[in-house]
Amino acid sequence: MSPRARQQILDNLDGIYREAYERAKAAKDERRMADLDAAYQREQLLLEVLLDIRDGLPAAPSTQSRDPLASLEALRRLTRST
Repeated sequence: MSPRARQQILDNLDGIYREAYERAKAAKDERRMADLDAAYQREQLLLEVLLDIRDGLPAAPSTQSRDPLASLEALRRLTRST
């Protein structure tokens, strides 16, 4: 099973927050709208970092399980190179 596309994941996040934001807007709950806006920005940033990490790890062959030590080493190299 291949991972979902980056844009699909970000679009899902956007949809979840947009629905909640529209409900708060309809209820004229400005505080909730502001909280959702801040939460969305925070979640989007964290998700983009996680996706960058995922994209930086080597892909596991479909017939073999991923070696956890190799994945950790790749993650270590990724974080040291930035």
